[in-house]
Amino acid sequence: MDFRLVSKFKPTGDQPQAIEKLAANIQKGAKDMVLLGVTGSGKTFTISNVIEKLQRPALVISPNKTLAAQLYQEFKEFFPNNGVHYFVSYYDYYQPEAYISKTDTYIEKDSKINETIDRLRHEAVQDLISRKDIIVVASISCIYNIGNPEEYQKVSLRVSPGQRATRKDFLRSLTQLQYVRNDVEFAPGSFRVRGNIVEIFLVTGKELVRIEFDGDHIESVSTAQDPLSPIYKLKTTNYRLFPAKFWVAAEDKLKIALQNIRAELEERLAELKKQGKLPEASRLEQRTNYDMEMIEETGYCHGIENYSRHLDFRETDQAPFTLLDYFPKDFLVFLDESHLTFSQARAMSVQDKVRKTSLVEHGFRLPSAIDNRPLTFREFLEKTPKRISVSATPGEFEQDLALKEGGRDFIIEQLVRPTGLLEPEIQVRPLKNQMQDVLREIQALKKHGRRALVVALTKRLAEDIAEFLSERGVKTHWLHSEVKTLDRPSILQDLRKGTVDALVGVNLLREGLDLPEVSLVAILDADKEGFLRNATMLIQTMGRAARHEYGKVILYADKETTSMKNALAEIARRRRIQEAYNTQHGIVPSAIVKDIREWTVGKKPEEISIEFGPLQDIAILEKEMKTAAKNLDFERAATIRDLIKNRKRDT
Repeated sequence: MDFRLVSKFKPTGDQPQAIEKLAANIQKGAKDMVLLGVTGSGKTFTISNVIEKLQRPALVISPNKTLAAQLYQEFKEFFPNNGVHYFVSYYDYYQPEAYISKTDTYIEKDSKINETIDRLRHEAVQDLISRKDIIVVASISCIYNIGNPEEYQKVSLRVSPGQRATRKDFLRSLTQLQYVRNDVEFAPGSFRVRGNIVEIFLVTGKELVRIEFDGDHIESVSTAQDPLSPIYKLKTTNYRLFPAKFWVAAEDKLKIALQNIRAELEERLAELKKQGKLPEASRLEQRTNYDMEMIEETGYCHGIENYSRHLDFRETDQAPFTLLDYFPKDFLVFLDESHLTFSQARAMSVQDKVRKTSLVEHGFRLPSAIDNRPLTFREFLEKTPKRISVSATPGEFEQDLALKEGGRDFIIEQLVRPTGLLEPEIQVRPLKNQMQDVLREIQALKKHGRRALVVALTKRLAEDIAEFLSERGVKTHWLHSEVKTLDRPSILQDLRKGTVDALVGVNLLREGLDLPEVSLVAILDADKEGFLRNATMLIQTMGRAARHEYGKVILYADKETTSMKNALAEIARRRRIQEAYNTQHGIVPSAIVKDIREWTVGKKPEEISIEFGPLQDIAILEKEMKTAAKNLDFERAATIRDLIKNRKRDT
């Protein structure tokens, strides 16, 4: 299927020229461009038009999960008939394995995997293999090792009616794909057996597959889109079952990989003993042998990714396989908020290597574990041949790449908002009694149904400020990196709906957040020069008030730093450009009106209520359920269906 953009809007303002330049340059072979777009100028809409114009699969990399969730919802809305996916780190909590030699402290890996996000990751990868009309919105974790795409496809299992296979052999194959038998609690990634019928709940959580056997052959293959109330439909062609985990190797290759692990173990043990590190040698031997026994018996072990170099048959220092390797060669890469995303990509492999080297030196891991890593920055650049850096404040690095590629023409500016909204009014106020002043401002806003963002310097301070405001009658929530991934979009929606009057945060209340109801941004301690108060961060944070016609920013500071001076000058420049455009075209600034999208990923049916109103609105729910099913969003449809059942029962 071709990409087809669905929107009631047409490109306007600076958007048409930006779309045309970006698309034309890519068609001519451009590798690096910058889209410098101010807040509220419709950068996501511009990107969507470029994707439709070029008809190429796209990877959109966002610097954090909150922005990725927002972009995912926007692209789903723009491309309802195409494959739009969400690929972020699946950990709700993650403590990496580490060894601190100074205190002789070993920290075992500890994590809590979010099963919903894990399913979304598999869904994205499987769609990449199956179709070309696909957009994946990802966090920077997409440059981390997830296994060889060729092996992922090779070990997949094809089944079809009439195929020669016994039930016993089929169950063995399912187990090799890391599906787990569970006849009681049927969940994604499991299968159950009832006589001559095997039912498989795909790891994506989107579909059930039923295989019926007749002796030594498959009699029928059928699928059901609704796992909760399955209505099976017969399949007449091949059906492909993908693995339930990313690190899965064919049985013959697994044996070779284990031989290679044993060979490396013997070599490393000899090195450690020669160095007189007998405890380290004993530890390594015991741990590695245990892991190999688990892999040999079950095809998997805890921490199997540490052996990925052998499972992938890669050479030492060879780049790992990441999400990027699952894309076709002509794909586009959009680096959202590029001034942050490039920095993240540059730092990840360096930090990872330092931690793994310590583990290897002290006998906790084999040297090959170092090759279970994210891409180095050089590898990342090599694997993303068509890059468009998107930001209101692009960094020097990406601008230099674009200038070398094609000069100023490859830095495309989008400084005009179609709504005519100007950059927000900016005031500088003294630090003394800043909290009381913020409280007065928010209380005044509440009378007009407007919202506020309060930006602090630390997470602890953000929590304390939220408590301070709440105790004085302001409905407040704090938002920072410790808030669970799937909870963040809901908190932002609460702000938009008015359930919350103000959000207090540190660095998540900056880049890209689309909150049209916010009319005030209060930046506390604005004169504390540093990373969180440099010119780029100040411009980004102030931009959160640029979507409201009465947008205002208050900088609390006792002195004007260089960063503040540069940020204020840039905001003034952009304001002049918008004013000139408004005058030329007779535009009266108007507020952005944007629907509030319900975030249902990972929610229970009873938690989805605000969007649909009181009990008598069951008809609205039924309409929404049918729309979700039509758009192939079966998880949402099933969730709403259960909510309908609950409401009918309650009435």
